[in-house]
Amino acid sequence: MNGLAADLGEIGKLRIAPRPECEMVVCAPATLVARMAQMAAGSHIAIGGQDCHWAERGAHTGDVSAPMLLDAGATHVILGHSERRADHAETSALVARKTLAAQLSGLTAIVCVGESEAERDAGHAVAIVLNQLAASLPEDPVLDRLVIAYEPVWAIGTGRTPSLADIGQMHGALRDALLARFDAAGRSIRILYGGSVKPANAAEIFDVTNVNGGLIGGASLVADDLSAIAALCH
Repeated sequence: MNGLAADLGEIGKLRIAPRPECEMVVCAPATLVARMAQMAAGSHIAIGGQDCHWAERGAHTGDVSAPMLLDAGATHVILGHSERRADHAETSALVARKTLAAQLSGLTAIVCVGESEAERDAGHAVAIVLNQLAASLPEDPVLDRLVIAYEPVWAIGTGRTPSLADIGQMHGALRDALLARFDAAGRSIRILYGGSVKPANAAEIFDVTNVNGGLIGGASLVADDLSAIAALCH
């Protein structure tokens, strides 16, 4: 819940920054999606939403549907972010419905999973995350419109990050689960890491096996920081 019209200049800065080797998607609040998509048109920057409803249309006042995001120029949408799960009591089953709706509308779904500090301290982190993954995906997802993002809840916006070994363990477990469920196709599904990624630590995180990019939070609000992180992706 950040960003006003006055902040759209950051997209202009991203456009003129050196083009990174990675794919860059900026997921905006719903009020800015259309304007950001217009500004990013013809560039290397794709635009996404931060959530969508599971229904195409109807009596759901205040919600935004996947077709609405697509109509506004979005190509991606974040689903199941820990803050949505916490603030709005979103269940994994609801996330799965939203994922299917997004994919059927033509959007790429960035599905988030992650554990709390208490769950990690209790030794249940991997089990919790794998259960979330299984329950947050529809029965027959569109695999070429699916991205997974691992975000340890306790690391978001705190400046804390898991050890590289912990990140590697979780991403390895997620990759194994995707391979087990989708066979060889599971190898092509990108797994992003999110949780206090910044220019100072991005390079070492991106070097971890099965880390295929980042889900950037606070650092994405400043074009220079986001560009610096993107330049380290490979």
